[in-house]
Amino acid sequence: MNTPIYEQALGADFRRLQPELQDYFSLAPGSGSYGIGEGVFELVGCRQRWLRPFLSLMGSEEALFPEYGEMVPFRIENHAHLDPFGRSSLTARREIRFPGRTRLFHDTTSAVPDNGRVRLVDYLGKHRRLATDLRLEVTAEGRLRGISAASRAFLGPLRLAVPALLDANAYAEQWWDAGAGKHRIQVKVLQKQAGLVLVYAGYFDYRLAPLLSLPGAPAEGAAVGLPRYAEPERWEPRV
Repeated sequence: MNTPIYEQALGADFRRLQPELQDYFSLAPGSGSYGIGEGVFELVGCRQRWLRPFLSLMGSEEALFPEYGEMVPFRIENHAHLDPFGRSSLTARREIRFPGRTRLFHDTTSAVPDNGRVRLVDYLGKHRRLATDLRLEVTAEGRLRGISAASRAFLGPLRLAVPALLDANAYAEQWWDAGAGKHRIQVKVLQKQAGLVLVYAGYFDYRLAPLLSLPGAPAEGAAVGLPRYAEPERWEPRV
């Protein structure tokens, strides 16, 4: 039986999460289901206007974007699968529906064995040229907190560690809002020199649906259990 990658990383602490979060993070390869979240970002994007031209250069990577908005509808799909290298993974595909333009923002988090433990490596963008380590903790209230740090860039045969002075760290928190009956999430990406690079915070409903209802079977040699439209342009085996 496959164990969800967040449970692999958290171990016994996984059971300290709010029950609704345990359900959310319980997708595993071979489950026959995928997750659908639909809601609203109360705020999303880059607040600093002077940074937006730089983020425009990265918009085609579908990892960062220059827009900023409030009360912006979004949809997320979560797919648990094996990547082409046999690693248990979770791909999240987000559609952020700004007025006049929908931005895609997606990543794959893979479980990598590391000295008897499980290390989560998050690969960003449609070409998976950027990777970060994802560190998790459970709060006293049962919320999930995550920090993405120690970025690496993959440029052809080169694997380049992003210097600490230039690196940006992402701080995320997700929880179940019992009063509203919604999932809530907030994420901030901070860089030492530029400050707040990206933020998104909002609420959403979440449900599971059968994989058989999806169009497009996985291509031969691609990820196992991931529909074609959710595949990146390339996969990255390096960590």
